[in-house]
Amino acid sequence: MDNVQVGREDISSKFFYRVNIIESIRQIFKHRDLRMRIIFTLLILLIVRLITHTPMPGVDLAALAQVFSRNQFLGLIDLFSGGSLNQFSIALMGVAPFINASIIIQLMGMALPSVEALQKEGEYGRRKLSQYTRLLTVPLALIQAYGMIALLQRSDINILGELTILKLLAILLIVTAGTILLMWLGELISEHGIGNGISLIIFAGILARLPQGLASTVALFDTSKLFEVLVFIALAVATVYFVVYITEGQRNIPIAYAGRGGGNRLYGGQSNYLPLRVNQAGVIPIIFAISLLLFPGLIASFFASARTAWLASGAQWVQHAFQDQWVYGALYFLLVVFFTYFYTWVIFKPDQVSENIQKSGGFIPGIRPGRQTVEFLSYVTNRITLAGAIFLGLIAVLPTIVQGATHIQTLTLGGTGLLIVVSVALELMRQLRAQLIMKRYDAI
Repeated sequence: MDNVQVGREDISSKFFYRVNIIESIRQIFKHRDLRMRIIFTLLILLIVRLITHTPMPGVDLAALAQVFSRNQFLGLIDLFSGGSLNQFSIALMGVAPFINASIIIQLMGMALPSVEALQKEGEYGRRKLSQYTRLLTVPLALIQAYGMIALLQRSDINILGELTILKLLAILLIVTAGTILLMWLGELISEHGIGNGISLIIFAGILARLPQGLASTVALFDTSKLFEVLVFIALAVATVYFVVYITEGQRNIPIAYAGRGGGNRLYGGQSNYLPLRVNQAGVIPIIFAISLLLFPGLIASFFASARTAWLASGAQWVQHAFQDQWVYGALYFLLVVFFTYFYTWVIFKPDQVSENIQKSGGFIPGIRPGRQTVEFLSYVTNRITLAGAIFLGLIAVLPTIVQGATHIQTLTLGGTGLLIVVSVALELMRQLRAQLIMKRYDAI
């Protein structure tokens, strides 16, 4: 019976790959439930894009475009807002406050035993933590929106005109409500659609930029830059390949289970694998680095016009330092590497993994259970995390490198955007594959 089950699983695991693209699409839309989920997801994403392109009244969009063209860092923040920041839409910060709230709640599990207990309580704990995340999103949206407005107002280009207290309060309330609306729509996708709703909102925002970048490049195309365009295309293809390669890369740690006896029969030992991904942290380290790099420039902008000479000169020096792409890129790279190790250490705890393996009657061949297993898992994790950290750091500074190599400003090879697009696309493929396999099982 076990052999039959394994055989069916092997056949089903190869099913998705044996059919061609047209047959896969036909199989997907053949099932009404799956078809309705996809249509529902597309409709919600359409509503999200309409919200994203609804600007706040009284905003000079031409002046805002000039500010974004001067500051690459704002483009990175706009990436995680789903494209709503460069439009100064009614959902100014997009889903970024919700992402930050999710990270904070996850980190609180390390410091607060009550939160850690909820993380282990299954469905009930997941619902409570989701509720806390939603509640935390509201003040974070207010704070981040105020910080962004203050940062934009400190530029030499006037975007909002005369900003009174009443006008500022109205803007903060509207953009906070917009963030909550996007968060709700994302949860609707996760519950009734296909894929992770928040990730798909960011995914759609990144893809929406591509036609504009291509149109700008075609409009300003010069035959003398044909070689640079070819270099850009080659770099883009190579980057996509390595992003997929690293995202899917993992180290399989063999786990063996001792033979068990049942009645008068003795069943042989079993083996399994503990997969350790090269990039366990995903794009979270990049979010941490962006959030941390935002504060020095924001704080310096407040003290640039201070009456104290040394304070004003120091603030101006910080502003000039962060406007230098190479200084900014070096700090960005180092912070991403640091936070990759930090977040991997947060989410992967070798002592708990070792304890769970031992409780299930398993062991790593050649490694004694207990302390030696913890040391072995820590050693392997540190080694593969180094590759993941360097990869994420290079991905983060990739736009600066590519623009310096090709001298093309209209096309930006955003490594962070590619990483998000590839990760979301792969996860979406896995879910579609799982749905097709489930329908195949139901048919059998």
